[in-house]
Amino acid sequence: MANPVVLFRLMLLILLSLMPLPGYTQANIEIDTPAIASLKQSMQQRHNQLEPYYAKGAIGLTRDGLIAMHDATALPLSARQPVSALIAAENQDRNALYREIARANSHPEWEADIRSTFGQRWIELARSGWWYQNASGSWVRK
Repeated sequence: MANPVVLFRLMLLILLSLMPLPGYTQANIEIDTPAIASLKQSMQQRHNQLEPYYAKGAIGLTRDGLIAMHDATALPLSARQPVSALIAAENQDRNALYREIARANSHPEWEADIRSTFGQRWIELARSGWWYQNASGSWVRK
């Protein structure tokens, strides 16, 4: 089994080297600002905490580039609030990352496209057994 930190870095590297957004001048998704670097570091650290919950099926990837509780019953009652807090923190960083990448490219209007592209890539890179939302919003196990 791959080291979760190495896997996360690989996933992030792949995401940051995406093709240009359709219909737009190529966005520099590898752009690095202090805000983006801080967000990536925060997300990388949190990934180690989230990974077991992806594996249990408790959380999954949404089609809009966020994460959500997929099956709260996969968690003991005492873990639900801490996992919900992790989800909220992760989604806050993901939203900020998409916004910062668009802003750093001087095109804040690209945020929705960046979010959509990241959402697709996160799902493509998800491990077998993880849950994600398909285009219609239904949960599917990879």
